[in-house]
Amino acid sequence: MTLAAPGPGTLGDLLDVRAATRGNHPLLICDNETLSYSDAAERSATLARGLIASGLSHGSRLGLIFPNGAAFAVATLAAARIGAITIPLSTFSTAPELRTLLRNAGVEMVLSAVRYRRHDYVERLGDALSELDFRTTAPPLFSTTVPSLRLVAFASSERRVDPAWTVPALLDAGRQIDAEVVPASQARITPSDRLVIVHTSGSTAEPKGVIHTHGSLLAHLRILNELRRYDEDQILFCNSPFFWIGGYAYALVGSLEAGATLVCSNAVEASDVLDVLERTRPTMVNGFAQSVAYLADDPTFPQRDLTSITRGNLYPIMAAAVRSVDPDLRHNMLGLTETGSVCLASDDESPQPEARRGSFGRPVPGLEAKVVEAETGDEVALGQEGELALRGPAVMDGYNGKERHETFDADGWFHTGDNVHVDGDGFFYFHGRAGDMIKTAGANVSPREVEAALVEETGLVAHVFGLEDPDHGQLVAAVIRVPSGTTAPDPTQITARLRRRLSAYKVPKRMVMLDEKDVPLMSSGKLDTRAVKDLVRAH
Repeated sequence: MTLAAPGPGTLGDLLDVRAATRGNHPLLICDNETLSYSDAAERSATLARGLIASGLSHGSRLGLIFPNGAAFAVATLAAARIGAITIPLSTFSTAPELRTLLRNAGVEMVLSAVRYRRHDYVERLGDALSELDFRTTAPPLFSTTVPSLRLVAFASSERRVDPAWTVPALLDAGRQIDAEVVPASQARITPSDRLVIVHTSGSTAEPKGVIHTHGSLLAHLRILNELRRYDEDQILFCNSPFFWIGGYAYALVGSLEAGATLVCSNAVEASDVLDVLERTRPTMVNGFAQSVAYLADDPTFPQRDLTSITRGNLYPIMAAAVRSVDPDLRHNMLGLTETGSVCLASDDESPQPEARRGSFGRPVPGLEAKVVEAETGDEVALGQEGELALRGPAVMDGYNGKERHETFDADGWFHTGDNVHVDGDGFFYFHGRAGDMIKTAGANVSPREVEAALVEETGLVAHVFGLEDPDHGQLVAAVIRVPSGTTAPDPTQITARLRRRLSAYKVPKRMVMLDEKDVPLMSSGKLDTRAVKDLVRAH
């Protein structure tokens, strides 16, 4: 395929074009909530005035804590229209994690839901910002914990929160601003301006903030939309969270770029999600297949009409006629936060010959790729496994707080840490992370982060690793080394304490206490990881 034709270079300009051409067509349907293109333009302009009135401007950093839905979409569009940088924050984040993210990213304002499922963000942000009481103090905030932060605005008011800490107060302030200030601010934004910082887990415990600019991300998504034939006639159901790159870019911004409709659901019950799917009739599906497997177990599933779905990777909810009998004979795709979502893919969705089993396609147009020896950076021989290196405009602007020489080599290549090989036809095959990252239900977990938390909670040495699991890809598992002759701690109590400091998906699902003398070691004295995994499986 050829490179997609140029389009608007900033997210605000793209929104203006879509609002003019798509009007009342739905941009987003989330459960019982519908946001049209016109609504998105109007509501984001109103919120943008509030952001300006509260001190945000070009280059300011706005944190968002929202589940998938219109509130997230409107907020990120409002920020884009004034040149502020959106920083999506995981709804799973604990108070210590939020504190670190807010401080490291230099967040100046946070817009947040009050709660989502069992997560209470008034309580959580209060714990993260120990000097702040949302009931008795008024903004602006001057925090020693997060010095850059001036305001937190919750989506709605309740008794625990002074009205000054709410989005309604923000909107009231915005009404004092001339409406023409928003288009004037938007006119200053260039394609090279920073749009978003998305955090991803790296090979160390500290999250990395990946920076993308307006122009490069939008150009990449135009290419991806052409590759996957995603246009204004399509309806996409995606279960990727908007705070990760797949949900933010591939789903939300990609849908705006296409002029299409994005469908999502925050429902807990399988029957409610299935109701949304039947009502909205998606034509495409994308996301984490393991996370929709429970839908097929619902008693009503056999009677559901999901025949509108003809393409995608959520195989558990796709009809047999369009689902691949052997998914490994269809091209997979590789996505990275650093490349604005997908970097390896193919537009050929047909079954491939056996020799191409497990293919991840070729580099997306506009990206260069090579396979190198991790230590030297030299290219390896054809067919030999090595590290994937990428270069091109879709690759991130850099990591927040890091110099370019710390991120790219002298020739501008980004070394991904993913092990691959390439065949004679240019198709790439993924072999896993060069490091020890655990991939569980689409989320990356750093073993070092979990090990550090276990050491702090127990005072004992811990080993954390991924165990293969058919439903989640991998499960987070841990072995804790107990000195001989001492009483092992209670795993239930450890789990409860970990849940107060780590996101739920990081907390080990399998935890085994091993007497120090029973820990299997290799002749070198290092941990025998394979033997340890076998022990955990046996428990």
